[in-house]
Amino acid sequence: MRRFLILGAQGQLGIELQSAFQDAGQVIALGRADCDLSNPSSIRAAVQGASPDVILNAAAYTAVDRAESEPELAMRINGEAPGILAEEAKKSNALLVHYSTDYVFDGTKSLPWVEDDPTNPLNVYGKTKLAGERNIQQAGGQYLIFRTSWVFSPHGNNFLLTMLRLGRERPELRIVDDQRGAPTSALALALATRQIVDAGRGNPGIYHMTCAEETTWYGFARNIFARARAEKPWAQVVGIPSSEYPSPAERPANSVLSNAKLKSTFGVELPIWKSALERALRTLGMLGCDGPQ
Repeated sequence: MRRFLILGAQGQLGIELQSAFQDAGQVIALGRADCDLSNPSSIRAAVQGASPDVILNAAAYTAVDRAESEPELAMRINGEAPGILAEEAKKSNALLVHYSTDYVFDGTKSLPWVEDDPTNPLNVYGKTKLAGERNIQQAGGQYLIFRTSWVFSPHGNNFLLTMLRLGRERPELRIVDDQRGAPTSALALALATRQIVDAGRGNPGIYHMTCAEETTWYGFARNIFARARAEKPWAQVVGIPSSEYPSPAERPANSVLSNAKLKSTFGVELPIWKSALERALRTLGMLGCDGPQ
């Protein structure tokens, strides 16, 4: 029986990974209290104690704006911890599955980004995630790095749940409409990961893994409110340029990722993001009728 160690058990992806792998073998799911990714000793003890065949690292420092004022902590969790996990995985001949981000790119390309495009992160979060990728590669073990984007689910903290809350509380929401990306459900990520892990350990490397098609944050918000059932009308959504919504961390204008390598290598495709959104709303008991796009 294979042993799976899931880190970030209470996060939106960690929750979905536990469900996706529950019948795959013995699952050991650890949260922040069980494994502190800012503490190398805690990381090594967690891995050695679990003796896993597969490590699924769904834990990360994800507060993009706050990372600008906490760069050292973000680097320990996003940059240094994945390297330590990779070292421990190599010692025990385990496979490390790690999740990275679209924010390793600067957004200047007009077409979707491919895995071999030059990286040039604009913010501390992106820089720390890129450091994590490189530290995993340098460790020399077996690994899969999945870059994803705009993750949402019925759990945790994410754009979907924030919109559902603010849409009830405010008459108007001003949402950035000049940043392009692919909203990706944590459930879709978890199911695709299970499919790939079940297929074997071949083809290590970096792969882009997002839901199909693209939109802007404004488009994402409009689709949420068009599809979600509500007792009273949702807030009016107004699209604005990034210049009208200053934030500590700069975001890339285009962070759409190409999934061609994932499909050609593993035969895996994630659903269209609108379908994934509807599934999440159904889980929340809030799916209404399809509305305008």
